[in-house]
Amino acid sequence: MYCEHQPSCPNAEAVDHDAARIVASHPEQGWNLLCNGVIVFEDTGELLPDGRPVAPHRGPAPHTMMAEAA
Repeated sequence: MYCEHQPSCPNAEAVDHDAARIVASHPEQGWNLLCNGVIVFEDTGELLPDGRPVAPHRGPAPHTMMAEAA
């Protein structure tokens, strides 16, 4: 997904991908679509653009911790 914001939003694989701007908000359904294609649910779970789920979490998402360790 291409971001036109300045500065650009972090991509879906970035550790801070949750900092991307909301482009579609659906609080009645409990989710927001971020500029980078990540869907964030109110329980802190996520769905990445490639379809990978991220379990609800506090702090950095588990998949970003693996990326930092590599």
